[in-house]
Amino acid sequence: MSAWAPAAPAPAEPPPTRGGSFLHDTWTVFLREAAPVVREPAGLAFTMVQPLLFLFFFGPLIGGSGTFPGGQSPWQWFVPGVLVMMCLFGPMMSGYNLLVELLGGSLERLLVSPLNRTAMLIGRTLKESAVLAAQAVLIVALAVPLGFDLHPVGVLAGLGLLTVFAVGLGTLSFVLAMASQPNGELFYGITQMLLFPLLLLSGVLLPLDSGPAWLRGAAAVNPVAYIADAERALFAGRFAEASVLHGALAAAAVAALGLALGTRSMRRGV
Repeated sequence: MSAWAPAAPAPAEPPPTRGGSFLHDTWTVFLREAAPVVREPAGLAFTMVQPLLFLFFFGPLIGGSGTFPGGQSPWQWFVPGVLVMMCLFGPMMSGYNLLVELLGGSLERLLVSPLNRTAMLIGRTLKESAVLAAQAVLIVALAVPLGFDLHPVGVLAGLGLLTVFAVGLGTLSFVLAMASQPNGELFYGITQMLLFPLLLLSGVLLPLDSGPAWLRGAAAVNPVAYIADAERALFAGRFAEASVLHGALAAAAVAALGLALGTRSMRRGV
């Protein structure tokens, strides 16, 4: 009998867990989504055209129209409204990029990777929120020379509230994109049907206080109206107003609904 014996095989490495670290996967997806924006900043600048037109062309008209509710200055009232409008046109339409990947088949290749599916959703949403925050900082900086009274703490709180709302809108947009397969017509139809009623019934561009009762009643069930009021209070440094609480609850509700539906859709598969 030989004394030689084959060496015991080395223990196999444990298979990678699906998703690994959730935070790591979220950061990976965030970088993947943010890379095209960094490489091609012209696309980001193009998305700024509309809010800049409102700021420089529509803002002076608002400024000459008299006083605003609560005795606010026109710019103090108008600038937060422009930021809420940017949130509607940005994160609410962010599902379009996901829809393109779904229809093109590139998302299927990402789904077979070990990345956590919920992290894919959160990473995409955080990228949209980061873009919105950067655009909002630029708008505020440009508005100061026009007459906007800067309250740094209030602006930071307002941007935080807007980010929470953007997370909710972005995830709801992704859910709609996933439900719109295979042709995407449902996504375009619903977003176009909802976008302008939500905008016009929020008092973002003009005060609703002088409108008819039925219009103010319709605005009362629009969460965007509460967020716009909260943004105006925060940007003016009025933290103790009830509108801040109402806006925070509206933003949290939209975010919770979006994350719940988005996580469920991603785990069930697209």
